[in-house]
Order: sequence, then C-alpha cells, then structure tokens
Amino acid sequence: MNQRDEQDTQDRQDQQGSRGKVRVLVAEDQSAVRAGLVLILGSAGDIEVAGEAADGEEAVRLARELRPDLVLMDVQMPRLDGVSATRQVVAEGLADVLVLTTFDLDEYVFGALRAGAAGFLLKNADAAELIEAVRTVARGEGLIAPAVTRRLIAEFAAPRPSRPAVAPETAAAVASLTRREREVLGRLGEGLSNAEIAGRLEMAEGTVKTHVSRVLGKLELRSRVQAAVLAQELGIAGTGGDPSAP
Repeated sequence: MNQRDEQDTQDRQDQQGSRGKVRVLVAEDQSAVRAGLVLILGSAGDIEVAGEAADGEEAVRLARELRPDLVLMDVQMPRLDGVSATRQVVAEGLADVLVLTTFDLDEYVFGALRAGAAGFLLKNADAAELIEAVRTVARGEGLIAPAVTRRLIAEFAAPRPSRPAVAPETAAAVASLTRREREVLGRLGEGLSNAEIAGRLEMAEGTVKTHVSRVLGKLELRSRVQAAVLAQELGIAGTGGDPSAP
C-alpha cells in the first residue's frame, strides 16, 4: 500500500462520514439473489445501494463510474470472475471489496484475499451478519467469516512443503517492523478487530489503528486481511509477532 492508496482509502472514509451512509455496489449474476441482497442492504438506515452489476466487467465499470465506498462482490460471475474484478477495483483504488460466496475455503478464498479483498463472507450469512459485515469493512476493519477464519488458520498451521516461500523483500519488510507492529501483525493473523487487538495488547484503539496503517504501508499490503494471510504464512499469528514463539 503506497501513500496514494492510503489517501484514497482515507478520502473514501471521510466522504462516507460526511454523507452518513455507506454506498454499496452489489455485484451478483443471479438476479434473484442480487434482489435479495439489495433488499437486505436497503433495510439498513446507514447503507445505500449505489448500483447493481450482473457480471465482473460491469462491476468494474460501475465502480469507476459510481465510486462506491464498498463493492459486495460474488466470486463466480460471467465475463469476468469476482477475483479478477476485485483485483482491478482494488488496484485502481475504486472501493473496498467484500467478497460473498458459497465456498468457505478453496482457491476462490485465497485468490480473493490475495487480490486485496477487505473482507470475505459466506452466502449463508443471515441479514444481520451481512449488514454488520458491510459496516465493519466500511470502518476500515477487514472481516473474514468466523468459519472461514478457523479453517484458514488450520490450513496455514498444517505442514505444507509445497507452499511457496515468502519473498525475500517481504521477509526484509517484516524484519523492519517494530516490536509493537509485529505484535499487531500477529493479532491481525488471528482475525481480531482493532478493538479486540487493543484489549489484548492493552493499547488505545486509536493507537492500534495507527499501527495497522504502518504495518500495511511497510509491507505494501492493500488490506488488513492480506496482512492476516501473511501472518499465517510467516507463522506469527497468535505468537506475539515472534515466529519462534510456542
């Protein structure tokens, strides 16, 4: 995440705060499902559905045109899949992306997270969970459904000789983190929110937010969810930032 990416994110959050509503673009190819999502989101007084897209290409086009705060993105769509669409939306700094899918752990999850998705939620989530997920991501706090978090952690905890090694430049960037920043990175790997990290590390929530921003900047990551995945890859999630810790 470079300075321009950080500024784009801050600008979107500032604009959202001034409007008082989270503007959401719903991208889902099944019309009945899309209508249901629109209905649920429209029922929340602090959320506004800015537009609807039936495929990935339309999602990217409308994100450029409407500049929503968040894109609710299905991963399986025609013309351009949700992972590729997410990558374009994030790369251009158009909006945060909350990925919605029926699959709880497969190549779609990892693809979406690596593409920069700020959150991941299963389609079987109820209305309240969907609305809260949108609010959470809009606040700048990434979200992975609890069921996915548990399996994601288990996946990375399992021995995987075939897993690609962390790039040397990434390892060097991690080494440049301060002790506190490494502790925060480790907690991000557990899927904790800013408030939960603050409680765990006995810090002010505002201080945690600053540390998260610095971690993302130093590691050139676009979302705290990417940081969580990296923490899992490095084996520092839940270890206080020390990969050699028990």
